[in-house]
Amino acid sequence: MYLSMESQAPAIKAQNWIGGEPLANFQPGTVYVLEFFSTTCPHCVAPMLNLIQLQEKYRDRGLEVVGVAAEERAATADDARAHLDPWLTENVPKLNFRVGIDCTGEMEKLWKEASFSFGVPYSFVVDRDSRIAFIGHPTDLDSVLPQVLDGTWRSSDQAKAVERERIAKGRDDAQLNPILDKFTAAIEMKDWMTALPAIEEAIALMPDDIDLRTTHVETLLYKMRDMQTGLTVLRRLVRDAIDRNDQEWLLNALDQLFNPDEYDYTHFPSAERLAMGKELSEHILALTGLKDEVKASYYRAVAPYYYESGNKARAEELLELALKLADGLPRLNPSWLEGVLQTLATYKGEKVCHGAPCVAPKENVPNGATRQAEKKNPA
Repeated sequence: MYLSMESQAPAIKAQNWIGGEPLANFQPGTVYVLEFFSTTCPHCVAPMLNLIQLQEKYRDRGLEVVGVAAEERAATADDARAHLDPWLTENVPKLNFRVGIDCTGEMEKLWKEASFSFGVPYSFVVDRDSRIAFIGHPTDLDSVLPQVLDGTWRSSDQAKAVERERIAKGRDDAQLNPILDKFTAAIEMKDWMTALPAIEEAIALMPDDIDLRTTHVETLLYKMRDMQTGLTVLRRLVRDAIDRNDQEWLLNALDQLFNPDEYDYTHFPSAERLAMGKELSEHILALTGLKDEVKASYYRAVAPYYYESGNKARAEELLELALKLADGLPRLNPSWLEGVLQTLATYKGEKVCHGAPCVAPKENVPNGATRQAEKKNPA
């Protein structure tokens, strides 16, 4: 069965539930959001926190949010719950919706595979007549849900355009997955000569995928140590990020240059790295009209460039600006705050406090120690 907008919603096949009674079937008149997530996904925390707000905001209009843990590495639902419970307590402490656990693969098959949907987090919205209204990334829920709740979404031109684009991308992903399987197998064997053409084949199929582009850089520069080819590919990534002026591309490009937690820069020419960092950082800081959460992420990301280029005061100033902006955000990712404080403490060489949290500097870290790549967003 192929699943798309207007399809009848598939069954819910969960073996265990957290935070509420089992959901046996969809009730007429209720709008449901099913969000697939995983405890191993660093990008799933912020969408889960947003779901708490959406559930609270739209509960009286008939919204029911359901979390779906269908990708846990556990033999049984009870085993999955044993590490899911503490993860939720730590990351989603004010959980106000139920979470279903499936370790059989049925939810993946019925929902995600049937709709060409890949990765997590991923959201499905079920309309009041138990038909699919939306399939896509949870960042779109804020704009889509009000239209679903008032009954105007499925008949809109916007919904049809979003669905056409999603299906096209899903089919591309279906072609892409066998190539990525080949790449993953080669990486596990550290067979870089097999991995490289696989990732280049994937980029030829999906040239606008930032994850593929950064993986290409990582393979050449940090796995194969091919500086000549790798620098050419990285320069192209930097240029494309600036031309696109896209937050994800800009942050990922910077992450390739200033993240010693992830990458060994021993063989990377310092002048080349700083030159590209300067170009990216100056472009980013010249941007205007940005939301506070975006500016906070940018300030945190460019601080390592200034620290490594010798402008320690500017690096510390940017991190302090990021913290000040974060104070005004309605929700703040605790790991993001901890990461900024840790970097600032390391730069200053002294304990740093921001309200209650206090962090001591790390010792024996490489010059320019920064945040982990997955912790870039304050929200």
